[in-house]
Amino acid sequence: MAALGHTLPFYTGTKPTFPMDTTLAVIITIFLTALVTFIIILPGIRGKTRLFWLLRVVTSLFIGAVILAVNFSSEWSVGHVNANTTYKAFSPKWVSVDVGLQIGLGGVNITLTGTPVQQLNETINYNEAFAWRLGRSYAEEYVKALEKGLPDPVLYLAEKFTPRSPCGLYNQYRLAGHYASAMLWVAFLCWLLANVMLSMPVLVYGGHMLLATGLFQLLALFFFSMTTSLISPCPLRLGTAVLHTHRGPAFWITLATGLLCILLGLVMAVAHRMQPHRLKAFFNQSSEDPVLEWGSEEGGLLSPHYQSIAESPETQDIPMSVASSETCFKEEHPKESDCSL
Repeated sequence: MAALGHTLPFYTGTKPTFPMDTTLAVIITIFLTALVTFIIILPGIRGKTRLFWLLRVVTSLFIGAVILAVNFSSEWSVGHVNANTTYKAFSPKWVSVDVGLQIGLGGVNITLTGTPVQQLNETINYNEAFAWRLGRSYAEEYVKALEKGLPDPVLYLAEKFTPRSPCGLYNQYRLAGHYASAMLWVAFLCWLLANVMLSMPVLVYGGHMLLATGLFQLLALFFFSMTTSLISPCPLRLGTAVLHTHRGPAFWITLATGLLCILLGLVMAVAHRMQPHRLKAFFNQSSEDPVLEWGSEEGGLLSPHYQSIAESPETQDIPMSVASSETCFKEEHPKESDCSL
């Protein structure tokens, strides 16, 4: 064993892991970069418009980041337990470990950390992911885990989610993940449309898109909850302990963001009915135009009502050509006028 680096034979050592999921790190970095960029140009905006603009930007970026992040998160359903269990196959030695199980829309993530980390002359610190997204085969990844010789607790939990497992966890969670992910992508598209419409004189339709964004997020939660509730109880025993799962942070963050979108959409709909001028002022859109008057409906963008020159409150300037022609007619020789019209 000493020649093999104080590790059990035939088993590879632990691989270094990034502190968080790389996809989530990329999403957070992109939205934080966008937020910092908007904050940099914030001093160039004057008056109360600066506060309104910052509030709109922060809220919009938060909603978009949450929709994308939870779609790739592995914490829709989580579980954690401290157990005394066997560590490797064909070894009677037991270890004290913290076992974590995170179930996402695209797969499961299993963590194994020793308490303490150094046991049996080995560092016990594993973080293994098994995906079932489109284009990925969960069964193949489980076979690779067997070939690598991962610890028994990791293989035991991963085996519970295989397609051939009698627990039936694979089909239920995979189906729930596909439907919930599809709803979240539709919610993300509605969020993009809402941002486009809120930058145009169609604020009420932007509010409708916010309502749709929230509704599709709630639909994602409904599909995930409904499908996973049909799963029959399957105890996950690790030694003398039993691992139980419950709703994770991604589930509750999606619920809060969905309710926030619905609340904002309803507020915009009420404000459009009661205080349309204040709503336009909040979005830095003035409805006062002496020549071009928009209708009370947001659809007036497509059918503007033009005021006549006589109805315009501003003093009308007489064109130079008209003034010069009147001067010419008042001259003493109307027949031969040298003025050029």
